Amino acid sequence: MRTTLTLVLGTLLLVACSTEQFYAAGRSNQRSECLKQADAAARDRCLKDANTSYDTYKKEADAARK
Repeated sequence: MRTTLTLVLGTLLLVACSTEQFYAAGRSNQRSECLKQADAAARDRCLKDANTSYDTYKKEADAARK
């Protein structure tokens, strides 16, 4: 029983870390795409969105679900 509980908790921790890592990879990709935009104003808006922290994203996503 203890081994199962440890395994489940370990898996949950890995999933949480992986989600944040996927988010960071997506943001990095988006920043690269933003830098390709010729229009400075559009590039700045894009970069502002791309630099949203995971915590801010998570709070906004949770609030939208309610």
